[in-house]
Amino acid sequence: MSKRIAIATLGTHGDVQPYVALGVALQEKGHSVVIGAPSDFRDFIESHELEFCDLGSNIQSFLKEARFQNAMNNNNLLKYTGLLKEGQEIVKRAAAAAWDMAQEAHAILINMNTTFGVDIAEALEIPVIMTALQPLSPTSEFPYCAYYGPSFGPVFNRLSYTAHQVQQTYYDLPRNRLRRDMLGLKAKFKGGFQRDPNGNYLPTLYAFSELVSPRPRDWPDGTEITGWWQLEDHSNWAPSGAFKEFLEAGDTPVYIGFGSMPFRAERNSEIVLEAARQWGGRVVIGKGWGGLNPKHLPDSIFAIDKAPHDKLFRHMAAVVHHGGAGTTSAGLHAGRPTFIVPQTVDQPYWGRRVYELGCGPKPVLLRKLTPEILAETLADLTTNASYQRAAGQLADKLNAENGAQNAVAVIEEIIEDFAPLANKRPRRMNQARALSRLRQRKAAARAAQWMASPL
Repeated sequence: MSKRIAIATLGTHGDVQPYVALGVALQEKGHSVVIGAPSDFRDFIESHELEFCDLGSNIQSFLKEARFQNAMNNNNLLKYTGLLKEGQEIVKRAAAAAWDMAQEAHAILINMNTTFGVDIAEALEIPVIMTALQPLSPTSEFPYCAYYGPSFGPVFNRLSYTAHQVQQTYYDLPRNRLRRDMLGLKAKFKGGFQRDPNGNYLPTLYAFSELVSPRPRDWPDGTEITGWWQLEDHSNWAPSGAFKEFLEAGDTPVYIGFGSMPFRAERNSEIVLEAARQWGGRVVIGKGWGGLNPKHLPDSIFAIDKAPHDKLFRHMAAVVHHGGAGTTSAGLHAGRPTFIVPQTVDQPYWGRRVYELGCGPKPVLLRKLTPEILAETLADLTTNASYQRAAGQLADKLNAENGAQNAVAVIEEIIEDFAPLANKRPRRMNQARALSRLRQRKAAARAAQWMASPL
């Protein structure tokens, strides 16, 4: 039976594309899907024949704002209180839009940036499913994904997740006001982003492969690793004439790109150019939002503006990137040796896993990268046969998985088994519908007042 599924996500392209892949898989099973995302991604989402809901805010403009770049470069967001408030306004506007989006939905899927969906689901009496592109549930088996350094054992590993819980309060601060002023719920809140307001664990879907990140034994029931949600490219992309000439003019190049984060772009460009000169090989630079400057490039370097990674990486001998979950997945699915230069969030974790799986060298933080380190690593990456062997063997296994289909099966089961509070207190159907309509009208009026009020 067809269901309507609402999905809410905030962030950059890597935070949106997996949900488009999931939305496509849900629609192929006959379900109706609406994806709430920043305004940047309307065309991208609608090009896959999915309904789009504008959650507000042009994320690209926010990331490129000078104050945000300074905060990230100095690794100190707390110093920029005005920026923190602006970010919370983004979350507030997104919550109001998501409330409208979720009307008539049978379930809502959220991530750590859209935890207001927990409260919306409670108000609408529909199931909420937490999703993540990186392992966030506390475990004693490995430390929090943003941690870069040695592990000091099981107790340290579990305690390290406190850092994420503290960070998550930034997204959670508006939630009690949301519950009270917009949704008409009691201001109770106990669980952060992984529990409902009563403290119960939410069903959670992790969109990566157990082959790369095995499921910890101490994760709670209802926490599932589905496999990566891979979006098949339908753009008919192929190398341009100039790019094709470059590919045919010499040895197979190495891809270097630092994703959607624009921080320290000039420094990054200088490092790549000097490292390529020292190494002597051929390089393809991915510009993206990451800000790499393509001007005055030598013949050994080609700058490409935009290309689907799954197709682009087929033309590469190896890949060097920031370690976002989506780019890591693309490189491993393509069977390419990988060197990860992480900066923040989950990037250190994926860099560590690629290294531990033998698919590439040990990761180096972007702020510690030098031309000499990158040149030496490029030489190692392209001559060490063990990297190619391990990456190829892993790719064969990864390409046999279908994470999006696995996720669809779990979502259908959760919706089928869900028992809202209204069902536990039987009442006539017409009364239930009337109360629901009344609740929606009241919530709409509260939402208008809430949006007009200051934080």
